[in-house]
Amino acid sequence: MKPERKARILVIDDEEKIRKSLKMILEYEGYVFFEAGDGEEGLEKIEEIPGLDLVLLDIHLPGRDGLDVLKEIRNRPFAPEVIMISGQGTVQTAVEATKLGAFEFLEKPLHRDRILLTLRNALDRNKLARENLDLKRKTEKRYELIGNHPLMKKLWRDIQSAAPTNATVLIFGESGTGKELIARAIHAGSLRAKEAFIQVNCAAIPEELIESELFGHEKGSFTGATEKKAGKFDLADGGTIFLDEIGDMSLKTQSKVLRVLEEGEVQKVGSNKISKVDVRVIAATNKDLKEEIEKNLFRSDLYFRLNVLPMSSPPLREKREDIPLLIDYFSRMFVEENNFKPKTFSPEAVEVMTRCFWKGNVRELRNVVERLLIMTPGDRIEKSDLPEQIRGEKGVVLPEASKVKTLKDFRDMAEREFLLAKLEANDWNISRTAREVDTPRSNLYKKLEQYGIKITAGVDEAVAPESEQEEGEESPDSAGQGGR
Repeated sequence: MKPERKARILVIDDEEKIRKSLKMILEYEGYVFFEAGDGEEGLEKIEEIPGLDLVLLDIHLPGRDGLDVLKEIRNRPFAPEVIMISGQGTVQTAVEATKLGAFEFLEKPLHRDRILLTLRNALDRNKLARENLDLKRKTEKRYELIGNHPLMKKLWRDIQSAAPTNATVLIFGESGTGKELIARAIHAGSLRAKEAFIQVNCAAIPEELIESELFGHEKGSFTGATEKKAGKFDLADGGTIFLDEIGDMSLKTQSKVLRVLEEGEVQKVGSNKISKVDVRVIAATNKDLKEEIEKNLFRSDLYFRLNVLPMSSPPLREKREDIPLLIDYFSRMFVEENNFKPKTFSPEAVEVMTRCFWKGNVRELRNVVERLLIMTPGDRIEKSDLPEQIRGEKGVVLPEASKVKTLKDFRDMAEREFLLAKLEANDWNISRTAREVDTPRSNLYKKLEQYGIKITAGVDEAVAPESEQEEGEESPDSAGQGGR
């Protein structure tokens, strides 16, 4: 077991007799003792001593006054706790010292038991403050957006522009691309950063419960409502609410969310009372909301109210250059959080992972990295250690945007490359490929014909068969080689 770290204490007092007396007491109790005879020397020691926990500071010092020194200490980042000591203390001085951030005010002559009790209390508060700071750093690091690709740089610029405002943000993106991280980054850069960030996954809450979750309910308002409950909008009052997968919300609930956005009004289930809330709304979806509006599944008025500041969370396949960076980041995070032995990824393994399609995007990549760190026996993860589906996937080479004139051309070229990669990964087996890309075989054949991709049985070019076997059968010409 790692030995407990000894607290480091600095005594700043111009009386040598006081310093010697405190040294005897503190070192006997196991503390690490440092001393200084005036304010300037004390401030220098604070700079020099790493991880200083506490300062015992005399008010009356030659040169620089103790209260002035206290003010400078407390204005420093990661400041130690300060206990003021004085032989000529007054109530007014003690009050002023407390306002400036002193933990306690002790009068001379100093009594051993009082000193030690005050020290322990101050060190406990200092330890708690450091633990909270460390937890906050780890949390912020876990929700950090990683990437140097131009798409990520643009996203960061958009976040920095949107964050200081109270405008509603709508984030579009596939599952696993990090929409929650974008929402958290916006909240962290806003004026509401010190207030609550409340997340609601609209797709994970049953339809009959989502209104209760969002707006709260009164006791007895429905079966199972055994007590009064505050809703997520109430909990987010003054802060930010993140409505993830808002495209899965029912039309009835959408109308109530619209009321919050327009009027700032919330009504609990089973209550006639309307209360006001001050909440910034950030929403996200992996659906095409315009298509959902055409299907009468999403309210157009809510869409336009949400879509004040639209943002796009790019899929991993569009920023492949960031994959090595993400692999390294996830590795370090997992090792740090789990006290795990560090492992490295070979260049060959990273290259294969960079080519991979990653249907589950960044979330899938993180899961694979963590699984490899746990399951790989050696200190180095090789290409042979990768899951078979990743080793066998060729990846998709997207066209360069600067060389494509229209969005349709880009989409067609990307779709062609995607189908080629999937066909190659499945040894040009039509049935398996159709199942993997989740499309009927008839549609896949049409796509192959559209993009001039031909299936061959032993030759480079051959037309795909007009008739299809029943689903699950192996076509005799489906195991050959494909051509571009």
